[in-house]
Amino acid sequence: MKNLMNAFLGGKEGAIGLVILAVLILLVMPMFLDIFRLNLMGKYLTFAFVAIGLVLCWGHGGILSLGQGIFFGIGGYCMAMFLKLEASDMQSTAAQTTPGIPDFMDWNQITSLPGFWEPFHSFGFTLFAIIIIPILLAFIIGFAMFTRRVGDVYFSIIMQAIVAILTILIIGQQGFTGGINGITDLKTLHGWDIRTDEAKYVLYYINALLLIAVIMISRFVLSSKLGRLLSAMRDKEERVRFSGYDVAMYKVFIFCFAAVVSSIGGAMFTLQVGFMSPTIIGIVPSIEMVILAAVGGRLSLIGAVYGAVLVNLGKTYFSEAFPEVWLYFLGALFIGVVMFLPNGLAGLYEKYVRPLFLKKKPVDSTSPPPSSDPDKTIDPIVEGGVK
Repeated sequence: MKNLMNAFLGGKEGAIGLVILAVLILLVMPMFLDIFRLNLMGKYLTFAFVAIGLVLCWGHGGILSLGQGIFFGIGGYCMAMFLKLEASDMQSTAAQTTPGIPDFMDWNQITSLPGFWEPFHSFGFTLFAIIIIPILLAFIIGFAMFTRRVGDVYFSIIMQAIVAILTILIIGQQGFTGGINGITDLKTLHGWDIRTDEAKYVLYYINALLLIAVIMISRFVLSSKLGRLLSAMRDKEERVRFSGYDVAMYKVFIFCFAAVVSSIGGAMFTLQVGFMSPTIIGIVPSIEMVILAAVGGRLSLIGAVYGAVLVNLGKTYFSEAFPEVWLYFLGALFIGVVMFLPNGLAGLYEKYVRPLFLKKKPVDSTSPPPSSDPDKTIDPIVEGGVK
């Protein structure tokens, strides 16, 4: 049981970091922020799900995906479709030419609800779709790419192409998706008005608790044999392959896991913000999501959360103060982090803050000194034959 808890919490130091984060987002922020700012913070935290997924597949797995906006959008659109159908009851749409369908369909002269919309009348199916659709899409993409050993920059470019295709498809099929405006005017969840201040508080706490749960599950994955293999594949992929492991399927798994995490963030975004559109999931937003992980630290799950909050705060400020050049600031931030802070905020903590809290352990005078002869140094045996 103790080992299991250590796996979920990341040991004593990891548990402390998780508690500090929990106190900040569950107590401090709701206590000191008004409902508008708190809702804005909840929006920022939804992007932390994507950043955590990137820490897993990029930081630990070596898979740089520039298309996580796809999976964020899948979760967001699935939830938006359910909420839109609930808001499009016969009474609310009585003035339309065709009552009982979303308003944007009526505007585009569609006279009946498309078949692929029908299952989203069910909240249970919607939750199922938020999980299973990104898994299926990520599996298809990952299996096609990784079994053919497509990686590095080629995989990143292909993901950008898929993002572009999906965005164009959503915008082009305006009658079925809402087009460039997206799916808007979302009001209730099973009759519960999600626009009230009380609902915004509840949704914020649900979002925060889900985020903490995702961090704990991710730590469990990274502390397992799979996590060690991911790190080994990132550093020496061929060596792991020659040791007998199916590298492609391990990559597919972590890519699918990151996709699900991103999709959950997209669903919570829709619930808290009240809409979903292709402007949230395009090429530029997908690159911004990578910046969140880079700034926080691509090897740190908790750092990804801080990175998501800080970058989005900066984005909000710069886009308001310098609307014409704020993207250049964002690009400069990414270049600066890559060049001077390769481990992000987490790297600064490890280098300057963590040593202040470490106590020097007393030297045991009875133990023999380490051997200075490199030929007598024994290499540790790592499970699976991977060092």
